[in-house]
Amino acid sequence: MRFSKLGMSFFMAASVLVSGLSVSGLAQADNQILMNIDKNTNQMDADISMIATMIKEDVEEGTDKRVVRMFRRDGEDKFLMLFQEPSYKTGQGYLGIEDTLWFYDPESRKFSIRSMKDRFDNSNARNSDFRRSALYEDYDVVSQTEGKLGKFPVYILELQAKHDEVTYPKQILHVLKSPNLILKAENYSVSNELLRTAYWPSYTKSGDLYIASKRIFVDEVIKGNKTTFSFDKISTTKLAESTFTKAYVERVNR
Repeated sequence: MRFSKLGMSFFMAASVLVSGLSVSGLAQADNQILMNIDKNTNQMDADISMIATMIKEDVEEGTDKRVVRMFRRDGEDKFLMLFQEPSYKTGQGYLGIEDTLWFYDPESRKFSIRSMKDRFDNSNARNSDFRRSALYEDYDVVSQTEGKLGKFPVYILELQAKHDEVTYPKQILHVLKSPNLILKAENYSVSNELLRTAYWPSYTKSGDLYIASKRIFVDEVIKGNKTTFSFDKISTTKLAESTFTKAYVERVNR
């Protein structure tokens, strides 16, 4: 299946120019935009597979590279991530089914429970970043303005979590007006501290589905730490039912 590219080269140099009046209060805020984001980026009637190259930049540890095979089944809220590189991590994997996440260690041949809120492989990404988008289910829009991110017209949405199961209780999103896609997200703690900024500088499109072909996660607490994911070999071919099972994870490691 061929994909077309939707490029958005703004990233760190982009400046936000806010215009318009704030739309305060849940009654006036547009939660429909969250629904549109979920619809545009979730593949509910098929599966998604891809290869992710992760570059982690750490001010103390230097630069490190990982290669991960990724699978998603959004209709059932499942995902699987299997490390391919470096060799000492080959076979390690994360299997997520709804709110439950298992980590598999091929050396011990055992699964252990992990939290969706934890850092993914000690990077600036979180495990929850790789499951299907559920913004409409998890957040309310409490304010909305309009502005620009670089040359792109955006909605600027302040979100508050509906429950405490989400990784970040507050987010500020910069959402492309058409189609509704996240370009930038500021992630805050419950005490309103900015913890992380995430960027979606490019998307790949297939039919009505948009898949981020690059994601960048910037640590706002430890300055200089950053993790970049580049995605390729993207496919929406239906996967075998056994893919999202512990048995499959064990089998591919034999």
